[in-house]
Amino acid sequence: MKRRQFVGTITNSSLFLLAGGFSSFISPNRNLSSEEFAFVEAEQFSTYGGWDLDQQSMDQMGSPYLLAHGLGIPVADAVTTVNFPSPGNYRVWVRTKDWVAPWNAPGAPGKFQLIINNEPLAEIFGTKSATWHWHDGGVVNVPSKATVALHDLTGFEGRCEAILFCKDVNFKPVNDIEALTKFRRKLLGLPDKPDDGGSYDMVVTGGGLAGTCAAISAARNGLKVALVQDRPVLGGNGSSEVRVWPEGHTNKKPYRHIGDIVNEILPPIKKRKGQVLNGVDSKYYDDALKLKVVQDEPNITLFINHRAINVKTKKDLIHSITIQSTTSARQKTLRAELFADCTGDATIGYKAGADYEYEIKNLMGSSNLFSVLDASNPEEVLACECKDKSALAMKCEIGNVEQPFPRCPWALDLSDKPFPGRKGVKTFGREGLDGFANKWYWESGFNQDQINDIELIRDHNFRAMYGAWDALKNVDGMYPNHRLGWSAFIAGKRESRRLLGDVILDASDFKDRRKFNDPAFPCSWHVDIHSPNKAYQKDFEGHEFVSDFTRGKDYEYGGLFWAPYRTLYSRNIKNLFMAGRDISVTKSGLGPVRVMRTTGMMGEVVGKAASICIKKNTSPRGVYENHLSELKKLMSKPGSYRS
Repeated sequence: MKRRQFVGTITNSSLFLLAGGFSSFISPNRNLSSEEFAFVEAEQFSTYGGWDLDQQSMDQMGSPYLLAHGLGIPVADAVTTVNFPSPGNYRVWVRTKDWVAPWNAPGAPGKFQLIINNEPLAEIFGTKSATWHWHDGGVVNVPSKATVALHDLTGFEGRCEAILFCKDVNFKPVNDIEALTKFRRKLLGLPDKPDDGGSYDMVVTGGGLAGTCAAISAARNGLKVALVQDRPVLGGNGSSEVRVWPEGHTNKKPYRHIGDIVNEILPPIKKRKGQVLNGVDSKYYDDALKLKVVQDEPNITLFINHRAINVKTKKDLIHSITIQSTTSARQKTLRAELFADCTGDATIGYKAGADYEYEIKNLMGSSNLFSVLDASNPEEVLACECKDKSALAMKCEIGNVEQPFPRCPWALDLSDKPFPGRKGVKTFGREGLDGFANKWYWESGFNQDQINDIELIRDHNFRAMYGAWDALKNVDGMYPNHRLGWSAFIAGKRESRRLLGDVILDASDFKDRRKFNDPAFPCSWHVDIHSPNKAYQKDFEGHEFVSDFTRGKDYEYGGLFWAPYRTLYSRNIKNLFMAGRDISVTKSGLGPVRVMRTTGMMGEVVGKAASICIKKNTSPRGVYENHLSELKKLMSKPGSYRS
């Protein structure tokens, strides 16, 4: 979608919006005369260079932002061209933050510069405030057209959300999200009402394995489907962006075809003994295959890089949702008879008023997986996904393979602490690099809001990763030729809101081998609940960064368990399905169902049930009450079956 910049003259009303009304920043007696300005959203830069687009805190911030995720090596500049209303002096404001300031950590690692026509401003950004704010960059003289670049100085997670140039050098913008959002939309020239995005039989929100399988299944069973995904790839935690390896057994009796679509879009891999597939090369996750299968379905309209931001209901039915582009801010309204919440966070159900459970206490945390590579090994260098791959390959070719890593005083201080991978430390039987990289147990946020505080949780994971690598390299003097090769910047979540259906599945149901008359998807993972690992908790209570998992006879249930269909629809929103970790389970019941091949099978069943809803003019509950035998017949058909 074409990116636009905000350039022009601030009218009285828009200036008032950006000033946040009569706030402490603006006197009620001040004359709100029109002023010339340029407003540049970071996500609308012409080229991102080595910066990444991060949308995961968009609901809290009102906008995505660019992240300099270089693993300690400065990333290439993000660049755009700004056309100013007129040449002259403008005050520059950059919306950013010092991302380690919430912990009062020294060093401000997210430093970056703003470069205008090849001249850097004197001010260094990313060095102030624990919260997002407008950082004053001083006054700059510009011509009518200028090249603007974000120049990363560290490779350590600098971030920029927007830039404002204003000819009124005394004007100070406020940080109020509502005012800022209205200001943005007004300047974009976007309509007050979203565009018409069309009408569908079902709208699936969330393009992880659960949502992707639900969309494919529904489309093949004759429904017109919209699939909404807020990232550029499909697969969610099972994509190249997050790289949590999908687990769960598929294609089991009595419904051997449940799992066909899961295996079609993510073919199973026979793992070698002891092989770890978390955080491995992107080819294992094959984003292109998932995308191709979806795009080849004529009944699916794919809205990639779009995030659901609003829900409209009529009594106990969802009427429509509003989605917003993460690159252009353009909004669309999608209408449907049925909706499937596959967001993981239960975003649609929550906004629709669906019954749910979520307590911000003793939660399973989120992970940001990472890997390391040996720069002295040409094969690893050639296969790496580093942003400086060309430079690294040249150094390797001439034998310059030492990989120094800077000290990180702002990271977790692990210089005298045990952690996975440190010499003499075994974690679940692994040690050395085998216990350090590609491991699920680097996890945090156990007592934090996994929805509204996800940026903070992700950043704590970064501090743990960088602090551990600093200790290994600079304190222990180990791995001189190794470097961090890849790390997820999108957090891999395990737990947040759970929507409630007609059955709320608990771990006791698994252990008691409870039988249901509406078996829908097989569960094979044990009752796997994570909590802080006590071996690494000392001095980090409340800020833990390594997890443990439940195991033993009390958390097993003797093999395969078929979970009921009634966990896959809302008990009080009549046209709402759900698939993924937000289905109707208790906290303990989440343990066996949350792995991704299992959630993908949920999606397959939701797609089949949705087709019955449309053909029989019934609700998700009505499928159970009146058409269960037909659902079972559909569950017996191959995933490639089309009706």
